[in-house]
Amino acid sequence: MWDPGKYLRYADERARPFAELLNRVDADKPRRGVDLGCGPGHLTVRLIERWPDAQVKALDSSPEMVAAARANGIDARVQDVRDWVPPADADVVVCNAVLQWVPGHEELLPRWAEALPPGAWLAVQVPGHQRSPSHQLVREFVADPRWGLDGEAQVRDVLDPMGYAELLEKAGCTVDAWETTYLQRLHGPDAVLEWLTGTTLRPIRAALNDERWADFCAQLGARLREAYPMRPDGTTWFPFRRVFFVARTRQAA
Repeated sequence: MWDPGKYLRYADERARPFAELLNRVDADKPRRGVDLGCGPGHLTVRLIERWPDAQVKALDSSPEMVAAARANGIDARVQDVRDWVPPADADVVVCNAVLQWVPGHEELLPRWAEALPPGAWLAVQVPGHQRSPSHQLVREFVADPRWGLDGEAQVRDVLDPMGYAELLEKAGCTVDAWETTYLQRLHGPDAVLEWLTGTTLRPIRAALNDERWADFCAQLGARLREAYPMRPDGTTWFPFRRVFFVARTRQAA
């Protein structure tokens, strides 16, 4: 279960990659914009503001997130991105911080590209921090049999920018791909743990009862504090790598 309130605690930090992704989409007058994995809809609003004449639709696999998006006035529905089929007029498709959760998403992307109309834009951003200390620690804890997590679902490895560029070029797209490491300045005690509970640790929270979850967080938090020490001013530096690509389908002759 997703918690929109906890997710939005770091709304500004999570919004910046979306803004930088959208800046590379040079669509003029799209007929339809689609936000795949819209979350609480606070970023979908930016699609509406940029292209006010387009029909903007959104979907997310979480009923809680879709409810929050609808409360924000977004036309959203519950659907898994793996089941989504591009409409014939989907000129702009944005998928922000979603595909790292989807096994085999490398097969989805060419399928979407081939189904999109000529000249359509597909803009994707995924966290690329799977080898960072935070996620190495999470993997270590998940693999520890004392928690009984049995490989509980986590954020999965993603490709590097070249991997996505080659994948989409083979599907006939022109591709702009890059990566950025943001140095997030987080506030308060156990700030990195708090960040992770809004996303990466969500399936683990669902698998543990309250007592075991508190124990898990206490032990993981101690290790995270060693890896990411809090500074004298009460803040913590948290390097966070993101992988981006914007692909445009082949235009009609």
